[in-house]
Amino acid sequence: MLPFTRVTVIGLGLIGSSICRAVRAHLPTVRITGHDASAEVRDIARRIDLCDDVTDTPGASVIDADLVILCVPVGRMGEVAEAIADDLPKGAIISDVGSSKGSVAKALEAALSGHIIIPAHPVAGTENSGPEAGFATLFHNRWCIVTPLPDNREADVEKLCDFWTKLGANVEKMTPTHHDLVLAVTSHLPHLIAYTIVGTASDLEQVTQSEVIKYSAGGFRDFTRIAASDPTMWRDVFLSNKEAVLEMLQRFSEDLAAMQRAIRWDDGDALFEHFTRTRAIRRSIVEQGQDDSRPDFGRSHL
Repeated sequence: MLPFTRVTVIGLGLIGSSICRAVRAHLPTVRITGHDASAEVRDIARRIDLCDDVTDTPGASVIDADLVILCVPVGRMGEVAEAIADDLPKGAIISDVGSSKGSVAKALEAALSGHIIIPAHPVAGTENSGPEAGFATLFHNRWCIVTPLPDNREADVEKLCDFWTKLGANVEKMTPTHHDLVLAVTSHLPHLIAYTIVGTASDLEQVTQSEVIKYSAGGFRDFTRIAASDPTMWRDVFLSNKEAVLEMLQRFSEDLAAMQRAIRWDDGDALFEHFTRTRAIRRSIVEQGQDDSRPDFGRSHL
């Protein structure tokens, strides 16, 4: 049985276009309507036949929807919710894909009082963006975290979970507050570190840009991949999840200071113990199928 028959996706970038493609692949009888604030993106979506219909206004896209997924930067969630409020059917479920959940839940509840709001976050993505960057298998064996609100009915929550399961995702439920703390550690802080390290390398006056690029090792290349992520999205993520990010950044600063002391005082035992523990975490990630175990992360050197 289909959890939904008419799905609207607002925001046709990497995640939104991947949802459209995944629905086409796994739920071929579901009708997909799309909208994007950019006329250029809407034209591309029509040209590549991304959706059954692409509307020019957000309100028109939700008129007959039973599931609406907002795939816009978290800082724009409230604005987009206000734009669809008058046209949104009462029984439709409104969800999203934002990387922070507490602020998104507040923005959606303020704009869509009386509607069914169930925030969610598919933990998947690449450094690429735009409607042509998406692909149907993006969510396969990746986690989608659903963060129900206190007034949600269990039947509605299960329908949304079933939707993501049918797109190939593994579904986990947690509170918005717990989600934001977990993602501050596993996603937001690593992105902040990557942006900082790449920025530091580019600012070093004694190292030219060509040398940074020419002599970049695998570790630095991984940082540049992360630092190439959508700047608008990540600006909004850091500001919307400020408290959790700052808490984790303080903890990281303390741990970094401990590493600095170990190096200064030639404490090889402390370094070895720390590196052994972090190596075990990497092995656990690979064992759970969340990354590639091949040498050099599966990079091709041809």
